Amino acid sequence: MLATELAGLLLRMRWQPGFVRDSSFLFPLFFPFDMESNVVLRRGAEADLPQVLGLILELAEYEKASDAVTNTLEAMQRDGFGPQPIFGFFVLEDDTQQIIGLALYYTAYSTWKGRMLYLEDLVVTEAARRGGRGRLLFDAVVAEARATGAKRMKWQVLDWNEPAIGFYKKLGANIEGEWLNGNLNDSQLAAYRVAPAAEAAATPAGRSL
Repeated sequence: MLATELAGLLLRMRWQPGFVRDSSFLFPLFFPFDMESNVVLRRGAEADLPQVLGLILELAEYEKASDAVTNTLEAMQRDGFGPQPIFGFFVLEDDTQQIIGLALYYTAYSTWKGRMLYLEDLVVTEAARRGGRGRLLFDAVVAEARATGAKRMKWQVLDWNEPAIGFYKKLGANIEGEWLNGNLNDSQLAAYRVAPAAEAAATPAGRSL
């Protein structure tokens, strides 16, 4: 079965994929998801964004960074469903149509490996954090990475978040400790003194993409 067909099957049906590790490869095994829970995995839609933003805020509170969230519903509508969407996501929905889980991702690029898929957020609401639901969301992103030809899938985890670190290690993931993160926030970007030649190159007329 082609990777795209496999991914489509995963997202259309209520199946929970498990994986067994053999050397450096992951092979899918399928077994029925707990139908009594009436939880559905599906690709996210624009109408989901208000609940998605709520889950993002819940995750930020758990990570002790509630004040750091400045994203808005309008920005997510533009960035996810505008003329040039830059992210996608999967959701878990219960039988009351409440979204209880989210996996949000976007395409990135590695000069060493090529196309990558970056998992930005993986969150299941606190009351629903049992029954393999986080694993199901993670598996959906793995299926997406395969279907889109990604050579690597990456994400971050806080060094104090031992439950999350343990979760990823059980899946056979590499947790790297040697890299330090760099970033400029919005005010730092605005204050940064850009060379005129760099400013000209970054204008729409000068962009190569």
